[in-house]
Amino acid sequence: MKILVLHGPNLNLFGRREPHIYGTTTLPEIDAMLQSLAGELHVELDILQSNHEGALLDFLHANIDTAQGALVNPAGLTQHGVPLHDAIKAMPFPVLEVHMSNLAHRETWRHHSIISPAVKGTVMGLGVQSYLCALRGVVALAQAAQAVQAKAA
Repeated sequence: MKILVLHGPNLNLFGRREPHIYGTTTLPEIDAMLQSLAGELHVELDILQSNHEGALLDFLHANIDTAQGALVNPAGLTQHGVPLHDAIKAMPFPVLEVHMSNLAHRETWRHHSIISPAVKGTVMGLGVQSYLCALRGVVALAQAAQAVQAKAA
């Protein structure tokens, strides 16, 4: 089973950017934690961080027929990423939105996510644990979908 992990704009600065909000864990450290958990769950991860929305879209499109689920931290695209929203809706597999911080506890303009209506669920406010909880969740959803497909066949 292949799960995609998409990290949006500026997330390459985790550990340096606003550590009082995001903590001091770096993106490579988060990816290593995800890879470790993926090993325990017996799934493969394909991870991309990009500061460009088009690269995130291309990554989803390229994996539409080979992935079984995805985690997306849209970062700065959360409030304005209409193309990302549309690409997520086109995916035939479960997608979960992930945020390290709780958007409801941030600036008012951050409270609304344009991405949320396109995803199966959102995990936020748990710091690094948001990613790990989301990975467990998307794997469970993907396994359930596979079981339904196998039963129907």
